[in-house]
Amino acid sequence: MAPKTITYRQAMREAIKEALQRDDRVFLMGEDVGYYGGAFGVSKGLVEEFGEKRVRDTPLSESGFVGAGIGAALGGMRPIIEVMTVNFSMLAMDQIVNTAGTLLHMSGGQFNVPVVIRMATGAGRQLAAQHSLSLENWYAHVPGLKVVVPATVDDARGMLWTALQDPDPVVMFEHAGLYNREGELTVDANPVDIDTAAVHRDGDDVTLITYGIHLFTCLEAADRLEDMGVEAEVVELRSLRPLDVETFADSVHKTGRAVVVDDGWKTGGMSAEVGMRLVEEVFFSLDAPIRRVARAEVPMPYAGHLEQAALPQVDDVVEAAENLVHPGRAQD
Repeated sequence: MAPKTITYRQAMREAIKEALQRDDRVFLMGEDVGYYGGAFGVSKGLVEEFGEKRVRDTPLSESGFVGAGIGAALGGMRPIIEVMTVNFSMLAMDQIVNTAGTLLHMSGGQFNVPVVIRMATGAGRQLAAQHSLSLENWYAHVPGLKVVVPATVDDARGMLWTALQDPDPVVMFEHAGLYNREGELTVDANPVDIDTAAVHRDGDDVTLITYGIHLFTCLEAADRLEDMGVEAEVVELRSLRPLDVETFADSVHKTGRAVVVDDGWKTGGMSAEVGMRLVEEVFFSLDAPIRRVARAEVPMPYAGHLEQAALPQVDDVVEAAENLVHPGRAQD
């Protein structure tokens, strides 16, 4: 099948539609997912096609409807729960972490919780501190949860069905800045692995490790680095739990240098975890210290120029990588 150009939003909508068609146990629930079409327009048109029982609007109570979805999963259904943004998911942390994430263990293996919880994440849209968080690392910290971060249209289209087949809860983070982004869909209706990282570009000088929207930051940085004589390998994590250490460690073993680009804060973030795994696995292959590029350690500003200053940019990645490969050149 020839590739087609599609937006990330359309790819995610196709994934939900396919799941509703393939399995009568699947239903979508969340705030405004029905006739409004979802806060980001992902579910637009689905209630008209599948009806209000399969596409369910919920009250403004994250703890309540996430708990209801977990109960439905325990009862044999396959719910897709849409939490409008990661910021609101904090109101359902007890349900996600203390219930969905622990029930299999607490029941001695008797009760799986096959639920997929989708939520938008990230900054870049001038929504200020309370609506611009990237808290993927919070959930990746929790045994019992799987955490996936689709960045490409292929993964947006293909990861959901795989997640729905998983007997354990899967939390799916969709960066809001990706919804309008177009890409070529090269797979159709085929499940996509949710456990492994992906190497998007080969290189021998430095490895750029990232996830989510910053895949494209790193790919652009790699293009610019190539013009500077630096060959950068780009590794997208795709899954934050489980973390595919082997793929990014093998890359750094080859290149000897690593820049980890994180959408969240540096302190206690995914970049810290990835960096420490590299120290544990390939310390003696490192030719330079591991560098991290992350958002500034401040609540996200509202003003557009300050927001951009607080977020990882292509220039930041280029400078970090260039300084590793050619120390001091950027200052010359």
